[in-house]
Amino acid sequence: MADEPSSLAVLFADVSGSTRLYESLGDAEALATIGRCVALMSTVCVGHGGRVVKTIGDEVMAVFPSADAAAQAAVEMQARISAHPPVGGSRLAIRVGFHLGSAIEADGDVFGDSVNVAARMAALAKREQIILSAHTADALAPWLRARVRELDTLSVKGKSQDIGIIELIWQDSEEDLTAVATRWTPLPARIVLRHGTKELVLDESATSITIGRDADNDIVIADRKASRLHARMERRRDKFVIIDQSSNGTYVAVDGEPEIMLRREELTLRGRGHVTFGHAYGDDPTEFLGFSCID
Repeated sequence: MADEPSSLAVLFADVSGSTRLYESLGDAEALATIGRCVALMSTVCVGHGGRVVKTIGDEVMAVFPSADAAAQAAVEMQARISAHPPVGGSRLAIRVGFHLGSAIEADGDVFGDSVNVAARMAALAKREQIILSAHTADALAPWLRARVRELDTLSVKGKSQDIGIIELIWQDSEEDLTAVATRWTPLPARIVLRHGTKELVLDESATSITIGRDADNDIVIADRKASRLHARMERRRDKFVIIDQSSNGTYVAVDGEPEIMLRREELTLRGRGHVTFGHAYGDDPTEFLGFSCID
């Protein structure tokens, strides 16, 4: 039975380059080495008041009652794995990501949007890196907040606001604690889409739309050469990208430039232009999607 939602810091940690370990060490030794890393990470989590939800292969998922507890566990994990002697000439390293938010515990597992965001933070982390969301960084104690630096922002499907990406510095060298140079801040942007008499605006309040013949798409294309799920458009910070998912291709023309065909590819849109689905604009200009990017 599921408990009521509660505020939890969800953490994911995995061994970086585990595939390489299997290649260099062989299956038996690599499996044993990864197993020791996972056991160490699990012990550290418990030592900081966390609960290990599950371990899968080279990954640990744990929950903590606070962002501070998750942060301290992440730092100790990194420090202890970093101090481990090389194995077969390879230095061991891990990636850690965590996020504080509402989650539901049921039958020993944890569910909710916070789990998805925490997993995304871990996926963004590089070896020997700890990544957390800006919301989580705001919840840290001052002495821990002094060790974070802002890296970027990320547009996440289903969320109206971008997520700030923060790194928690766990090493003590002067080089590691050097602040990131003044970061470019993306400006708000919009793209206006026109299909027949319909006009649609994609901006900070919407991260993506779908395009195709299927009636469930945000923009429904009548042309029979278009696929049912033909393409999608995403906002990525201050840019807009069209991604082809079709059989016959997506044709994009920016005003004043040659038409480009996309097939299972993506293109960043700029300026003004039009898109046709399944054929070039010159072959049949009857139906098209006009676009206008506005800074």
